[in-house]
Amino acid sequence: MARKKPSALELAMVAAVGERGFTVSPTQLERWCNQLWLPRTGEWSAPGTGGLRPEIVHRAAALAGISRTGRKISWFGWGFWAIDATAESTTRLRAAVADAFERPFRRAGIDFGQIPQGDSDEAFDARQEMAARMLKDRRCPRRDFDGTLRAGAAGAEFELPPTRSVSNIGHPALMDPGARLMLGGAQDVGFEEMAEAWEAATPGNPEMIEHIRAAQRDAALAGDDLVAQSPLAGGLPGIVRAVQEADGERLCTAVLACIKASTALTMLLAHAVNEPGILRTLMADEMWDQWVRVGYAPVLGIGGEAAVAMSVFQHLLMPGWTEGLERYQSLMDTLLTQPATV
Repeated sequence: MARKKPSALELAMVAAVGERGFTVSPTQLERWCNQLWLPRTGEWSAPGTGGLRPEIVHRAAALAGISRTGRKISWFGWGFWAIDATAESTTRLRAAVADAFERPFRRAGIDFGQIPQGDSDEAFDARQEMAARMLKDRRCPRRDFDGTLRAGAAGAEFELPPTRSVSNIGHPALMDPGARLMLGGAQDVGFEEMAEAWEAATPGNPEMIEHIRAAQRDAALAGDDLVAQSPLAGGLPGIVRAVQEADGERLCTAVLACIKASTALTMLLAHAVNEPGILRTLMADEMWDQWVRVGYAPVLGIGGEAAVAMSVFQHLLMPGWTEGLERYQSLMDTLLTQPATV
């Protein structure tokens, strides 16, 4: 069916976006409105003047800029849903975040709704088989993003702060227990097995492993189970349930905070090419280990929606993580305004 003739408002928007150096078609505008990334045309006009509202033009130009790079709108669109925070946009946001968690499992032929629950032998064995299926023919990266930066710094004889977590989150030793944790939760992976996997993935940092073991021993003596208390203890079902049950306002706040931080980090990494001290400052903060190096920050084309979704989950449930990201955001804002002083 042929598209209807563009309205005067749509043509005015095309011209306004063009004045900002971007190209957009009426068809794109219509598609963005249907996705709720752009308000409906009835909301474009400023009351009293009839002219286009500047903030709507700015949003359309931003969408055109993203599209010009050849990338999907992807998680950038989540930000627009979170900004509007209407009942409809929040519903779409909630579904998109949950889908980002479920998608890797669907690709492996695993129906999220069919993951067997309970502690019976049959359920346990079925989850083990699913985890093995997920890992079949899957390649583990030789080095994570953090490791790549450290290798480059070492070659340039540039010293970086030491790490405070596993050296490579994609290490083969972590893949199997990680997959089983996501499918069955803490009931399928014991602490000692995870500790041994961390030790195998971090052979050069025995102090960190001993610190983890000591914390677990102290908790056990106090009658606590640190693994069971983790937000990841419920595996994928628990993660998706947390997103689905989260207060809408909190969900929107978490998405906006994580997208803002990811954008700032990407800009700073670009600055770091000429100001390498920026990288040293970023990596000296514990949030580098808790956010960037574990793959929860979508930078330089790595991570994507799954990374943002995991950041959002951390923001919602991990104690102290929200405050840590806020503090890190302040640090990044300072570096962006005064990069030459680092």
